[in-house]
Amino acid sequence: MPSSCAPERYLTIPEVAERLGTTERFPRRLVAERRIAFVKVGRHVRIAESVLAAYIAARTVQPARGLRSGYGQAA
Repeated sequence: MPSSCAPERYLTIPEVAERLGTTERFPRRLVAERRIAFVKVGRHVRIAESVLAAYIAARTVQPARGLRSGYGQAA
């Protein structure tokens, strides 16, 4: 049965680090601590793009509005 969706793309550790704007050490630590889902292909580790997107979305902090009462006012 053909699928209308594009196949999932799996990223290498250097690709994940680049997308996160970090060094390779950070995604390797996420994998070692089992804080992100990953796929082992032999001894290679891959992270699905959808998993990385979900990880980023879950850790995105929305800005707080209206909490700046008195900020920037002269005393």
